[in-house]
Amino acid sequence: MEAITEQMGAYGPLVINAVKAIVVLILGWMAAGIVSGIVRRRVNATPRIDPTLGYFMASLVKWAILLMVLVAVLGLFGIEATSLVAVLGAATLAIGLALQGTLSDLAAGFMLILFRPYRLGQYVDIGGTTGTVTDLNLFMTELVTPDNVQIIVPNGQAWGSIIINYSHHDKRRVDMVFGIDYGDDADAAMEIILAEARADARVHDDPEPWVRVTNLGDSSVDLTTRLWVNAADYWEVKFALTKAVKEAFDAKGISIPYPHSVEIQKAG
Repeated sequence: MEAITEQMGAYGPLVINAVKAIVVLILGWMAAGIVSGIVRRRVNATPRIDPTLGYFMASLVKWAILLMVLVAVLGLFGIEATSLVAVLGAATLAIGLALQGTLSDLAAGFMLILFRPYRLGQYVDIGGTTGTVTDLNLFMTELVTPDNVQIIVPNGQAWGSIIINYSHHDKRRVDMVFGIDYGDDADAAMEIILAEARADARVHDDPEPWVRVTNLGDSSVDLTTRLWVNAADYWEVKFALTKAVKEAFDAKGISIPYPHSVEIQKAG
């Protein structure tokens, strides 16, 4: 090593330290990934702990290890930790101004983990952006849409937006409106809708489904039905009941009108 240093001259120690720094960075990055993965699996293995917390703690551990690696790398170039703290203290204002958006995301990440308005696997609407939560770390929330599109939402925007969590409760209410012709029997149509709703085993008996006349439209009498289902069955029940009611109306001779105009002829 000394012979190599002598051959390189004055730049020898710097080159050697640079090589050491690269090695430390690579090993540190690998170690951060391995350790954070172990932490995530250990935390998520506990049924009482929400998986979101496991991902958060893993992210926290990873960044802590990378910070220690950075201190070690700077130490190779003669920059002591105390000196580093002094430099960081002097540069705090400048860094804060330059990275205020990132720091805002970091603070929002802590708030999201603390209050947990949503968790991994839940379907949410964050400020008009909808999707299933697949990741929540210190800086961003990752969503995946039903058509498998990835959406990255900075935590600062997520925390400052209206959050609608469609998966928070176990049950959801399904509201559906069916229009019938003014010449049809409303009571008969309501019985058909109720019968089809009760025939679906996924529809809850408590609260029991009901149907009411809710509007007299330009071309139809609107019948609204409300029923409760498990949150996971929401869309499938809605699709199935729409089809079942349409087929039952056809079989019983009840028409579903569509907007149309009637030409009135004047006498004479």
